[in-house]
Order: sequence, then structure tokens, then C-alpha cells
Amino acid sequence: MKHFGLLARLITGIVAGTLIGLCGGWFGIGDSAGFVAVVRLFATFTSLFSSFLSFMIPLIIVSFITVGLAELGKKANRLFGITLLLAYGTTVVSGFLTFFIGKAALPHLIQPIIGNVLESNAFEPFFTIEMAPVFGVMTALVLAFTLGIGMANIKGQSLLGVCRDLQKIVTAVLSRIIIPLIPVHIAGLFCNIAAEGRLFATVKMFASLYVVILILQFVYIVSQFGLASIVCRKNHFKSMKNIAPAYFTALGTQSSASTIPVALGCAYNNKVKEDVADFCIPLCATINLNGDTICLVLGAMGIMLANGLTPTLAMFAPYIMMLGVTMVAAPGVPGGGVMAALGLISSMLGFTNPMQQLIIALHFSQDSFGTATNVTGDQAIALMVDRFDDLQEAKN
Repeated sequence: MKHFGLLARLITGIVAGTLIGLCGGWFGIGDSAGFVAVVRLFATFTSLFSSFLSFMIPLIIVSFITVGLAELGKKANRLFGITLLLAYGTTVVSGFLTFFIGKAALPHLIQPIIGNVLESNAFEPFFTIEMAPVFGVMTALVLAFTLGIGMANIKGQSLLGVCRDLQKIVTAVLSRIIIPLIPVHIAGLFCNIAAEGRLFATVKMFASLYVVILILQFVYIVSQFGLASIVCRKNHFKSMKNIAPAYFTALGTQSSASTIPVALGCAYNNKVKEDVADFCIPLCATINLNGDTICLVLGAMGIMLANGLTPTLAMFAPYIMMLGVTMVAAPGVPGGGVMAALGLISSMLGFTNPMQQLIIALHFSQDSFGTATNVTGDQAIALMVDRFDDLQEAKN
């Protein structure tokens, strides 16, 4: 299974769950005890997994944002502030542009699913287990900011070491338990959707969102190199041909971190100075997640529209601003972006468990392209940082 990629496992889970759910209609056994038991078994797993995920979300926020802020605050490189500002700024801008484009396009593509059936519970789980989080999401965010900024200022190591150990534990839970079980979780979701007769509406919603997300990610890549051309006063659209190895490596690995060696080679080929590239590319691999931001903003809007809810700027503006911060500290594992953002999605947008399951499925299905978008954006930021470094050296 190690050689069976996460995307392939996810697709297998979607297909398997859908086929099982459709069997009731195909063979006329929709009301039989055996079929109902199978669907309820999937529903039980999905319920338990969702509860465990809700329990983990505050711990994910505290462990990653705390350590991320503490370590970012300790960096003294003179280019660090510029890189961080570019990464956060482009993330927020891409989030707002995605919102306005989604506001204009999505109402014509996605109609409310009659009866709010995304919340349907026709096949109840056999049992549920309440796994109450240690504290709420907003408490976790405030605690993470307080501890992270505090540790960056006092320059202490004891508490930071404890937080790093917690981060390692949470990372292990993500990479060894949650991420491997995601395909089973998604299979249960689509099994339930198909069994309840709402497959077509859900697939249509997914297809519409998927197409728009991929288009926006491509537009983002082009716009980033357009911005780099303006900042550097040089046509960097020609530089796009040199980023192909990093783009396609990211498509296969679904990991910005795993793509760093290839991305460094691409930066060197684009004439970025080695010391700038060696600093900027690894840093951006963890703090520049525009591809995830586009998916998490547009996907959230689409799922809300399908539920008969209206996404507003007043609702999404704080979400996008906080999402930019959260993406800086998102765990460097496939799907880490959506896992880090689930707390914001539930607390700030009011997503219920079924809605959270849908955005997890959407994010994982496009994660290869999202990662490739992130990695490509890193190259444009490296070009701009290299230009700022040249200007700084000229002043000195």
C-alpha cells in the first residue's frame, strides 16, 4: 500500500463506497436488513472518525501554530520578513479574489440541494462515542498565539521543547492514523450519499467546484509570475518553463517538503542566487499554501450554497485572514492544509460534520494540484526575494 498513492486510495474509496451505496437500488435490496446493516456499519465508522477528528483539531492548532510562531519569531535572516510578508500577502489576496470570483460564478453552477439532504441521517450509526475536545477551537487559537508569540520573545527552550514533542505526537497521529483512514472515511461518506439517493447532486457539486478550483489555481500561477515580472522589471513568464520539474514532482508526491530538492534546482535554473534559494524555497514550502487556500475558500462557498446557505464577505473576510495565518503553520503532510483549517471552518463558518466531511473529500481529491500550485508559487516568491536582496546589497 505504500506504493499505492493517497490520491489513488481516495479514488478507490469513493468508487467502492459509491458502488456499495448504489447496490440497494440496483438489486432492489435497499430495504433489506443486510444492506441497511452494511450502510450503517460505514455510518458508524464515519461517526467515530468524525468524533476523533473533532477531538484532534484543537491539538493540531495548538501544536503546529505554537511551534510555528515560536520558530518564525526566532529567525533573524534579513530576508525572512520579506518572504513571510509575500507569502501571507499573496495567500490573503488569493483568498479574497477566490471569494469574489466564487460569489459571481458559483450561484450559477451550484443550486441548493432540496430539503438540505446533506444533513440527512437516513442510515443511523449503530452507536456513537462522544469525544469532547480538551478545549474549543477559538480557545486553542488564542492559546497558540499567546504561547507562540510569548516563546519567540522570551527565547526560552523548555516549553518550546514540550510543544515540539506534542507536535511530533500530533504529526504521528495525522500521518499514521488519520491520513491513512481518510479513504475509508470518504468511502463511508459516499456510501451513505449513494444509499440515500443524493449521489447525482453531490457529484455535480464536486465537479463544478473541481473545475473552478483548477482554473483558479492555474490563473494564480500565471498571476504570480506576472507579479514577479513587475517587481523584478523583467519578463519572468519565460521562467515558467523551468518550473515544470517541480510542478510535476509535486503532482506525484502531494508534498511540498518532498519536492524541495527539485524545487531548488528549478530556482537555480531561474538564476536565483544560491543563498537566497537555499533560504527561500524550504521556508516557502511550509508557509506558502495558496493552492490550499483557493480550495478551502471556494470549496467552503460551494458546500454552503449546496446547503442553502449564503456565503457573505462579512463571514469570509475574518476566515480568510485567519486562514492565511493557519496555512503558515499547517503540518507538512498530504492533506495537512485542510486538517489545520478544519477548526476555522467549523467555528467561523459553522460547518457541521457532514459538511466537514465533504470539504475533506474535495481537498484530498485536488491535493496534488494544490501542492503543485504551492510549489510553483514558491518559485515566483524566490524571484521577488532575490530582487529585494539585490536592491538591499546595492544600498549597502
